[in-house]
Amino acid sequence: MLAIVPLAEWIRRGTEELAKRAGAAIGGLLNVTFGNVAELLLALFVLASGRADVVKAQITGSIVGNGLLGLGIAVLIGSWNRTRQTFDRERAGLLSSLLALSVIALLVPALFDYTERAVMRPADAVLPDERVSLGVSVVLLLVYAANLVYTLVTHRDVYAPARDPDAPVAGWTLGTSLAVLGAATAATALEAELVASALAPTAALLGLSPFFVGIVLLAIVGNAAEYAAAGWFARRDRMTLVLGITVGSTIQMALVVAPILVLVSWVAGRPMNLVFANPLELVAIAAVSFTVNAIARDGATTWFEGVLLVAVYALFALAFFFLTPQVR
Repeated sequence: MLAIVPLAEWIRRGTEELAKRAGAAIGGLLNVTFGNVAELLLALFVLASGRADVVKAQITGSIVGNGLLGLGIAVLIGSWNRTRQTFDRERAGLLSSLLALSVIALLVPALFDYTERAVMRPADAVLPDERVSLGVSVVLLLVYAANLVYTLVTHRDVYAPARDPDAPVAGWTLGTSLAVLGAATAATALEAELVASALAPTAALLGLSPFFVGIVLLAIVGNAAEYAAAGWFARRDRMTLVLGITVGSTIQMALVVAPILVLVSWVAGRPMNLVFANPLELVAIAAVSFTVNAIARDGATTWFEGVLLVAVYALFALAFFFLTPQVR
């Protein structure tokens, strides 16, 4: 886990150099994507071991961790010795809308499962759950693709404005920046695989449940790059980019990573659905959307709002620690 920290710093530096060339919008998108590649690989390793429940817990943990813990820490770091920080309200509004869609998309399979189990035997509801999850996954991937076209093509002037002429000039070439990002991400994926192999026996030794390991520990390890990058950019008063990294990573986890895991598991013959057996997970995901929308509504953040975000995350982490997971 400690070895991931310097790798996260290299990902942050590579992203910053790309952002100087391409602007904050594309820079933030690249940071989110490279950060989530490591997490996707980590989830695939766990999924290959047959622990779909841990993978779904990791998905929830990433959504909650980025939207609450990651953003909260960044706000606290950025607000140090500052009264308040501002960001683009239009960008924040779009992110809030996508968060709301994420909540709806993850609620639908769970509600469908609950409805089906009320009229048929639980064993007979497995196949319909998988089919609904596959359909939802395809829709989510199409929506995310449409979001990229909307923000980077048709409405680029709104969400990716021209660079400030006084902005710092990139010190690395484009090839160097991409090479650093690729190498650091590959090394992070290797470390993540080592962490995944060590967490199971460590959790057993410490008396932790696999559910808690997935929803808290794996999620934090997988998102170390986003946390480091968000804190760095927040300290430099670039809160629009911070929102793009933290909330954007939350959205990408729900709209891209989770659907990809469902599709890959189906192709591999080990289908994983998007039905979260634990209602507290759905409540936590909904809380992220509600809390982020409340914080981002006025276009500014203060240190106390950072405290509130971290406090909400701490409440859910505490509940997850003592929770007895449902087994199906």
